[in-house]
Amino acid sequence: MHVPDGFINAPVSAAAGVVAAAAVAVSLRGARKELDERIAPLAGLVAAFVFAVQMLNFPVAAGTSGHLLGGALAAILVGPWTGVLCIAVVLLMQGVLFADGGLTALGVNITVMGVVTVVTAHLLFRGLQAVLPRTRGGVTAAAFVAALVSVPASAAAFTLVYAVGGTTDVPIGKVLTAMLGVHVLIGIGEAVITALTVGAVLAVRPDLVHGARGLAAPLKLRVDGELVDAAPAPAPAPSPDGGSPKKVWIGGVVAALVLAGVVSFYASASPDGLEKVAADQGIDAKADAYEHATADSPLADYGVRGIDSARLSGGLAGVIGVGLTLAAGTGVFWAARRRRAQGDTGARV
Repeated sequence: MHVPDGFINAPVSAAAGVVAAAAVAVSLRGARKELDERIAPLAGLVAAFVFAVQMLNFPVAAGTSGHLLGGALAAILVGPWTGVLCIAVVLLMQGVLFADGGLTALGVNITVMGVVTVVTAHLLFRGLQAVLPRTRGGVTAAAFVAALVSVPASAAAFTLVYAVGGTTDVPIGKVLTAMLGVHVLIGIGEAVITALTVGAVLAVRPDLVHGARGLAAPLKLRVDGELVDAAPAPAPAPSPDGGSPKKVWIGGVVAALVLAGVVSFYASASPDGLEKVAADQGIDAKADAYEHATADSPLADYGVRGIDSARLSGGLAGVIGVGLTLAAGTGVFWAARRRRAQGDTGARV
């Protein structure tokens, strides 16, 4: 759903940029509380993994494809504040290096694909956790529903932005109907990917899933007609690596590299939901007049310039993208984590 240049006029794009910048600033402050010794090493990985999976367009209808937005996945794995930063890093890397998503529309994309998806998914996920069993199955089910709803919510947010600042005169009712129709289908794919990923991490290291903290509720026993907490189970023996997320990190990096470097070659070539709706409804009528500012990038359109083999060019571009996103994300989260450590030290002093 990357919005290109030319869909939204300059004043609304600028306003969305202000909103996005404010959201990133607030998220940087909020992320300091989330980036503890378990989450901090994985935050950059989550950004890189979202980048990789976004390359895997899957068919959703005749001539239409979709891809992961990732807001729900990031919010559940590393927390909502850090999740917004993850998606912002991904969108920045895609726009600057791969000419995917307009640079003047970067604020729109961060707001619609990052803030809206993360906030929607986080609130719904927490609401569902209040009524679902506090088990791995309950967390996975909540992740599925939260991810499913986050995608049409993002589509509705784009339609609202377009209603205010669209560059073509198109009936908004038709745009909303078309956007919601196709993005509900894309949301199903988003939900499946999110649930499978969250479930996989839960199976090996549930303590690394931000949304699963406090997963094991105290066992209740009925004594003389009253429910009382059972004695807690013995603490498990400490692992030889002290509970380090190193193995999960390595596994995640390998998975991201394989997805971006190999599996992406088999992704659907059909236009994604926004591209299809834009073409059908005439939203893109003025977009052709705008050339992407980084169209001459050596990685534009997810290929490496100078390499003739489409398979090798696309795969290498994907691997480079994963590496650069991992480095950029890790740098951002390391800096935020360092600020938290400095704040803790100052508070003790």
